Amino acid sequence: MAHLFVCQGRDEIPRWREAFPQARLVSPQQARAWAGRGDRVWVMSNLAGWSALVSSFSGRGAILAVLSYAPNSLEAFQALNAGARGYAHALSPVELLRQVEVVITNQGIWVWPELLTQVVGGTFKALGGESRLQEETLALLTGRERAVALAVAEGHSNKAVARRLDITERTVKAHLGAVFRKLGVRDRMQLILRLSNQDASVSDPGR
Repeated sequence: MAHLFVCQGRDEIPRWREAFPQARLVSPQQARAWAGRGDRVWVMSNLAGWSALVSSFSGRGAILAVLSYAPNSLEAFQALNAGARGYAHALSPVELLRQVEVVITNQGIWVWPELLTQVVGGTFKALGGESRLQEETLALLTGRERAVALAVAEGHSNKAVARRLDITERTVKAHLGAVFRKLGVRDRMQLILRLSNQDASVSDPGR
């Protein structure tokens, strides 16, 4: 198993090597020659054709994360759609990089926390939004749990859901916990996949 950071020469960030001492900083050409199944491949989003690189490496069975100097929801969605399992700031602290690696290695999805709700909402819309809702799934929930689940799926934070439903943020968390248990999911991303009748074998870092 190798750690490959695919970047331009000037993009070397010392904390990458600090997080993963055996990591190699490679060009796209070198990565194409070396990346294989099980390798952790980190791709910089300032590379030309970065999403195609991600798709190519994902097809080989590599475990992908995309790093960006200016994270945003559109790019995050593009990264996940291309096959990446992680999306984070290129200047993330060492411990956060290691956390990303743990999550994506264990079949999870890691998205920069500030963008998580936006990505969830965008994914829900891309999957068809409320037009694809599974009524048999929603039938497992109480009225308030259903309202919380739908608001979260639309991309609202716990605080925004609390304002929208005129309840406390603590109550939102309690309802969301009940929703997760009843639907057999672990996080927001799994929730929208379950509501949209998709494979829910993903994970994200926050709730």
